[in-house]
Amino acid sequence: MVSEINFIHVIIGACILLFSAKIMAELFLRLNLPIVLGELLAGIIIGPFAFGAFFIYNEIPLMEITDELKILGEIGALVILFMAGLEMTPKEFLKGGKAALVVGTFGVIAPFFAGLMAFQMFGFDALQSMLIATALTATSIAISIQVLNEFGKIKTPEARLIIGAAIIDDILAIAVLSVVSSIAGGGIEAMENIDLLDVTYTILQVLLFFAIMLVVSVIIIPKLITPRLWKAKGSVEGIATACFFGAAAVAGLIGLSPIVGAFSVGMALAASKIFDKIHSYIQKLGLIFAPLFFAIIGAQVDLRAVNLEIIVLSGIIISIAIITKLFGCGLPAMLFLKNRTQGYRVGIGMISRGEVGLIVAGVGISSGILTSNVYSTIVIMVAVTTIITPIWLKMEYRKDQKMNL
Repeated sequence: MVSEINFIHVIIGACILLFSAKIMAELFLRLNLPIVLGELLAGIIIGPFAFGAFFIYNEIPLMEITDELKILGEIGALVILFMAGLEMTPKEFLKGGKAALVVGTFGVIAPFFAGLMAFQMFGFDALQSMLIATALTATSIAISIQVLNEFGKIKTPEARLIIGAAIIDDILAIAVLSVVSSIAGGGIEAMENIDLLDVTYTILQVLLFFAIMLVVSVIIIPKLITPRLWKAKGSVEGIATACFFGAAAVAGLIGLSPIVGAFSVGMALAASKIFDKIHSYIQKLGLIFAPLFFAIIGAQVDLRAVNLEIIVLSGIIISIAIITKLFGCGLPAMLFLKNRTQGYRVGIGMISRGEVGLIVAGVGISSGILTSNVYSTIVIMVAVTTIITPIWLKMEYRKDQKMNL
């Protein structure tokens, strides 16, 4: 009976959150705003700390974020990272060159260490500061690419550098996330025993895991996932799903974040002959799991707790988020492109945070490392940077349009 009640709670929660997320997605699409923000906001509004608190049946709250519902969200994170991996082939990654490597690396180092030092200065312990700093590292370039397409600038030098640097940025950010997730899982004891060699070793493990997964996938997966072997309807898609779930499990078993495995398999399949079939399938799967993930993340934000501390923390983390990407990526981009304006635009294009930042927030709140105030602050940072990036880029390119008139 208890298990049946839990199951009913899960399906009711999934129903409410998914329905609300899609309604907000429609609204944000019509407002020409990022859909992901609408899905995130849906969770905040309809969550148990807001209007969801009024959904009561027989004195039992219907809108609860149970452990089972959180697991659905974590599956959503794997799907999102697999989808992200499909957007970049190993060849595209290697073509990024020295400029992308330097810009992407500084795009991780600058916000991580700035965030780590700043929040330790404000009295946060090392583990909390590391999680906050990790949320500042990854770049979400989907919004920037939309703006570049809108203005016909997708083939410009700054656009190519933004895309290449963001690939490096995301891989390094996932490596950092894997390290911090492992430390967070070990709690205070793991934090006390950490040293620089261990951190370096774990990051190298992640990079080695990427390399091995890519090599193995390029050799084995095309032979394993082929229509010649799998004739039944849905078999190819099912085997591909089993592969990225399996890789995620392997990554988790060796002490890395499971999302590393999902991302690696997606990146390997990006160059395969079945790419179109897998891409079409996973996009449909993402239509369910991605909004559910963002809504679940949003539903854990307690707006009732908004106070002066959250406002101050939000101002600090947003300032660090903007400044470290603008200068950390923009300055080296200016040197490589030999053009101040183009380099400046690279810095702007790298400001937006996205899925990885929200995943870090989820890891922090579920492990009990982050307080609800800090969790809310990270979500606010992701939302603000995602909103201002397209607006800022559009203003920059409109300057060109006015000069050409």
